[in-house]
Amino acid sequence: MIRIDAVWLATVPMDMRAGTDTALARVVQVFGAAHPHTAYLFANRRATRMKVLVHDGIGIWFASRRLHQGHFVWPAGSATDRVSLSRNQLDALVLGLPWSRIGDGGIITVV
Repeated sequence: MIRIDAVWLATVPMDMRAGTDTALARVVQVFGAAHPHTAYLFANRRATRMKVLVHDGIGIWFASRRLHQGHFVWPAGSATDRVSLSRNQLDALVLGLPWSRIGDGGIITVV
């Protein structure tokens, strides 16, 4: 339904009371700009809640997801304040799965 060409994850926690305007300001602060067809992901400090802001080229879509058990696999103590994800990694993250094992991170080269 919404075209997403790039996915970016912010490693620094965000207050989940933030609305669309605050989240958009945070996107500009962390990523420099809100690019069309790009999804920006934020989590709270405990990584039990996630908000996704998507710029579709015309307007902004803003969604949230909450896990009642466990937490999202979120990079902690990262050297950078943002991480790029593939679409498959995004799908795994939204389900609460270890997204870092999908793609190049999950390749086995020696047995």
